Amino acid sequence: MNKTATLDKMQTMKMHGMARAYRDTYEVGVKNGLTPDEVISFLVDAEWDERYNRRLARLIAKAGFRYRARIEEIDCDPSRKIDKNKIQRFADIDWIRNAENIIITGPTGAGKSFISNAIGHQACVNGFSVMYFNCLKFFSVLKIAKADGSYPKAVKKIKSSHLLILDDFGISSFDRDSRLMLLEIIEDRIGLSSTIIATQLPIESWFDVIGDRTIADAIVDRLIHSSHKFFVEGDSMRKKFWKIPAT
Repeated sequence: MNKTATLDKMQTMKMHGMARAYRDTYEVGVKNGLTPDEVISFLVDAEWDERYNRRLARLIAKAGFRYRARIEEIDCDPSRKIDKNKIQRFADIDWIRNAENIIITGPTGAGKSFISNAIGHQACVNGFSVMYFNCLKFFSVLKIAKADGSYPKAVKKIKSSHLLILDDFGISSFDRDSRLMLLEIIEDRIGLSSTIIATQLPIESWFDVIGDRTIADAIVDRLIHSSHKFFVEGDSMRKKFWKIPAT
């Protein structure tokens, strides 16, 4: 068996993890008397890990998260009234498999964005595609897509994503185009995919910020359908990281 030829074939077939493991363990395996089954198992595991890590990196990059956050990093201090057991259940990702939603409400700086990003990251770890948007940018992107003719493609991409995260929902009032686009997207995803809404506004205030009562009713009804809801309390988390100079 020609070791160099075998490595070349692995690289040509893009089995980079297997090639690296083969290169690193060839001599060790021979000296330690590993069985063929043990060698094959080791090489396959190495290739699987390599492909998984590459795919995870792609999913995270495409998601466009605001924060590099993980479930285990969420501060579940009692003062914040975050149910740690509920957070852990979100880590299981069954709610995405069931096309359920999450609505996170709370004051500015309470950590809503961080939590939504941490849950989104966990979805990527489990192989689900995620798209994160600040709501202001979300509607700007869609309006530009409408203007340049790429709107159907943009909507199709959003529809196909397993999880859509809309951050700072309702930070400004919706215009006619924004509420119609949101209704279209939510309608396309209901029962098929999951959405996380992070907002300062309680649900009963959404009608005012969305505007048109009929459209608002349709949007709210679809968003809160099969939704997990929780309120984040406590002082701004940014105070822990920002140093305000004395005056």
